[in-house]
Amino acid sequence: MVKATQFSPKVVRQLRERAIGSILFLAAFSAVATMAAILFILIKESWLFFKEVSIIEFLTDTEWTPLFNDAHYGILPLVSGTAVTSAVALCVAIPMGTIAAIYLSEFAPARLREIVKPALELLAAIPTVVYGYFALLFVTPLLRVIMPELPIFNMLSAGLVMGLMITPFISSISEDAMRAVPVALREGSYATGATKLQTALRVVYPAAISGISSSYILGASRAVGETMIVAVAAGLQPKLAWNPLDQGATITAYIVQVSLGDLPHGTLQYQTIFAAGLTLVMLTLVLNIIGHFLAKRYREIY
Repeated sequence: MVKATQFSPKVVRQLRERAIGSILFLAAFSAVATMAAILFILIKESWLFFKEVSIIEFLTDTEWTPLFNDAHYGILPLVSGTAVTSAVALCVAIPMGTIAAIYLSEFAPARLREIVKPALELLAAIPTVVYGYFALLFVTPLLRVIMPELPIFNMLSAGLVMGLMITPFISSISEDAMRAVPVALREGSYATGATKLQTALRVVYPAAISGISSSYILGASRAVGETMIVAVAAGLQPKLAWNPLDQGATITAYIVQVSLGDLPHGTLQYQTIFAAGLTLVMLTLVLNIIGHFLAKRYREIY
């Protein structure tokens, strides 16, 4: 009878580590490969679109009517709608998220923090279509009490509700960054006679600015890529408007509108969704690059 081969513990440990390393590599590679595949499809289809439409017209024309007989392919109306709704959302989410993070990190008792933080993060689990109808059926009528001339579909209510939706992202990441600040910095601040609020604002917040700025960029990217809230509450009419009281369409709302299957594959109108999607990817890429350099700069300072 042949004896079973016995491996030494060292060999078993090395094989196990290699297996775990291979699994982690495959997980990381799958994420990169998925992103590369998405970019390949976007660039391929957008290239066919830009063969028919000048990129100058795409970037400078102020009308976006690709489905009309008199077709115009200017992306600016969709960019303006995306920018306005995202700006309104960030004006709500950044102050609320930062204040919530400072309170949870520096002032809230441990037991209260264990209750409030999960409850706050629960907002992120609500489907975005629910937020959309909340904006349309509750926030908009409330705003129309104050501003009777406000149209039913408007970018203000969509942006406000988007701000509520992304507040948990900013507060959670910012609170984690602030709690990671060494206790010695807080104790040194208290030793100089600073109050708890002064310590939070002048010591802890600057020390955690790298993670906090990352949360802001993540929130901005989340706002730029939001679909259902703007599709339901802001309207689907592409319009070059910078006033949040007007209605307008965003890039994602247009993609949803055209991706319903009514247009045949391969037509110029169908390819507009890929050009719009590539524009959206470029916007989020710029935001992430800005966030990377901000985080790097403040990390070097502090």
